[in-house]
Amino acid sequence: MMKSYSERAAKIQQRIEELVLFSDNAHYLNRTFGSQSFIKCGNKIESWMREAGLETHVDNIGNIRGKLHSSNPSAKTFVIASHFDTTYHAGKYNGVLGIIMGIDLVENIQVNKISLLFHIEIIAFSEEEGIRFHTGYLGSKVVAGNFKNKLFEIKDDHGNSLSQVLHSMNLDISHIKADAIPPDDWMGYFEIHIEQTHELLEKNIPVGIVSTITGQRKIEITFTGESGHAGTLPMNLRKDALCAAARFISGVEKYASKEKRKVMATVGEISVEDAVSNLIPAIVNCTLDLRSEDEKLLSDAYETINELCEKICFKRNIYFEWKLVQETEPVICSKKFRKILASSIEEKKFEVINLVSGAVHDAAIISQVAPVVMLLVKCVKGSGRAPLENVEDYDIATALEICDHFLLHLANPNEKIEKKK
Repeated sequence: MMKSYSERAAKIQQRIEELVLFSDNAHYLNRTFGSQSFIKCGNKIESWMREAGLETHVDNIGNIRGKLHSSNPSAKTFVIASHFDTTYHAGKYNGVLGIIMGIDLVENIQVNKISLLFHIEIIAFSEEEGIRFHTGYLGSKVVAGNFKNKLFEIKDDHGNSLSQVLHSMNLDISHIKADAIPPDDWMGYFEIHIEQTHELLEKNIPVGIVSTITGQRKIEITFTGESGHAGTLPMNLRKDALCAAARFISGVEKYASKEKRKVMATVGEISVEDAVSNLIPAIVNCTLDLRSEDEKLLSDAYETINELCEKICFKRNIYFEWKLVQETEPVICSKKFRKILASSIEEKKFEVINLVSGAVHDAAIISQVAPVVMLLVKCVKGSGRAPLENVEDYDIATALEICDHFLLHLANPNEKIEKKK
């Protein structure tokens, strides 16, 4: 039975509320890769995929995958995906909105008996946020075929390696390479996500198209000085690791502020080992997150801030370790798919807004093997890390109609698509 867009949007909202219940914490949403709430959430998503008529399986990194086959067995695959792991104190729409909308879109294709020239695979990526292992995009790296075996050895804060966690989930790491979609089999990749800035909200426009995804470099830094008694060691003889880190953090902010938002730099984590109020800190760990849509600016920032760290530590007689743990290049989304998506938006008589995504998504990883396109949906407080974030039914319904038209244009590239009443 065909449903109206408002009915489809209401069903999506209902399912999002169901997924909120799968949380590691009873007081706020936190769904960490490999946890029991994570596994149960994946099971629920897979059950919805099966209800939509998809052929499902869980791959060996924990991605939930459902495929709608074309009548042509040699057809290429068009992937619609997002992630279902969360950060701490997460918003309920981040990631899962794109998954549940994707399931709805293929369900609509089934109901309307639309013939496809390509396979569609819906993927719920298992790990994008990088919360547990401090390294993100594990799910999409496997699907893209660029997962490195050394990642099996990364450990969480409790000393559990990725390989141990995957084994505990009854997954077989020896077959993980086979879970990739071969480069020649890709038609393209589509990700629907909440907007994480406020441009759509300010203009009161339901959706926007991502033109560029910012590049990112994530660095872990350890400052090592010498401990000493707070009351006996003279100030001029101290090797205070925390003071060096504080000077570095201030310098990072000053540098990025001069760039006028062309470079974003954030020290998001800091910890003092064996912290005691009457001891001079000897070891301090922190993270640095650098982002820019311009690869040269990103590289220049990386080198300049590394030199800044070296100068500060040399002056204070502090040893430092600098470790690049994650790197993604800026991505220009597919012009072809953006044009088709823009046409679908114009059919709804909305302004086409092209946006730069300051957040790095799984689409950035997949772009290494396939053309990608992203649709952002208007969201109140849509940082992805805000429990109060909210997406209106109307905006979901509008996005569904636009996505339906987008997929129909892909399925029938030479035909004019009639608007549904």
